[in-house]
Amino acid sequence: MADTAEAVKKTVEKTAAAATAQAEKVQAAGAQAFREGLDRTTASLSDLSAESKQNLDAVVAAAAAAQKGAETLSAQALSYGKTSWETGVAAAQSMAKVRSVQELIELQTSYTKSAMEVYLAEVTKATDVFTASVKDSFKPINERVTATVEKFQAAR
Repeated sequence: MADTAEAVKKTVEKTAAAATAQAEKVQAAGAQAFREGLDRTTASLSDLSAESKQNLDAVVAAAAAAQKGAETLSAQALSYGKTSWETGVAAAQSMAKVRSVQELIELQTSYTKSAMEVYLAEVTKATDVFTASVKDSFKPINERVTATVEKFQAAR
């Protein structure tokens, strides 16, 4: 009976050792999988943070370009308004000194023609500035969208 008890004891010890070894392997594999998952998650969060920073930088650059365009348009409008006022006052003073209706009509026609030409030139300038401003404002955002699309296509 002692032999049987000794055999059972050895079998239990072998089984316990095998179970312990198997549990250690499972625990090590689980720990390794956890570490790999954590590393991938950390890398993904780092990539997401970098993408978010680049997106924010693009929005800031777009806002700066829009502000610069608005400042340019504002300065241009102010300059046109001042020049237009001064030209109008000068024309009114000239018209006040005329000696005939014919001379008044000629002065007014000349002033109106000149004022319309200057106005159309200003509108063209403002349109060019506005178009350039919009283009400059959307450029950083378009670049980010393009980069994101390329990244997604590369990941496919």
